[in-house]
Amino acid sequence: MSETETTDQPLPLVAHLTELRDRLLRALLSVLVIFICLFPFANEIYAFVSEPLRELLPPGASMIATEVASPFLTPFKLTLVAAIFIAIPHILYQVWSFVAPGMYRHEKRFAVPLLVSSIALFYLGASFAYFVVFPLIFAFFTSVGPEGITIMTDINSYLNFVLKLFFAFGIAFEIPIAAILMIWAGITTADDLAKKRPYIIVGCFIFGMLLTPPDIISQSLLAVPMWILFEFGVFLGRFLEKDDDEEVNSP
Repeated sequence: MSETETTDQPLPLVAHLTELRDRLLRALLSVLVIFICLFPFANEIYAFVSEPLRELLPPGASMIATEVASPFLTPFKLTLVAAIFIAIPHILYQVWSFVAPGMYRHEKRFAVPLLVSSIALFYLGASFAYFVVFPLIFAFFTSVGPEGITIMTDINSYLNFVLKLFFAFGIAFEIPIAAILMIWAGITTADDLAKKRPYIIVGCFIFGMLLTPPDIISQSLLAVPMWILFEFGVFLGRFLEKDDDEEVNSP
């Protein structure tokens, strides 16, 4: 083996690492650009996110900052999270661009709609939390306080609470994608998942109970959509199995 051949061998790995670095830098750059554009509106963004609670506070009550730097750091943190949230499609596009060259054509045909659907479902889950769940949760919390107690929620504590719910609902709405991936990978089948329906329904309500106030309405607001999304995933999984069988049986 010549010296040139020995020297050229590591180049493919170096090229992959270089591309990975470039993709990561582009993803980080997109977050940074969006953050810079959003930062002048940091207080307005926080006002928008906190509106479901503020409009339900009793007269004379308000949100407070219990730490010296909270009025600056809390909107800063929210703006950074919002920048990442908005940049998710571009971040996933960079991931896709790095992975796609190593995939087969039929895998690409399946992965593209799956990627787009996962992004849409995550945004849908977060929107559902803000517009449907938050008003009900905060209405419950503000109505059960002991008499004589003034509700004055810390802005940082509120942000941590709602961010957990945003991501919890966003991830919960990925159930159809999880079901399809398990069927596609051969871990299970649509029929097997359908047979486990009673356990799935119980699991959805337990998950809803852990994330929402202890009332059946709020619990159902998370559990029922999760159940419907599970059924949708099983429905799509049957078509996936049908397509796989046709490809196998085709000459």
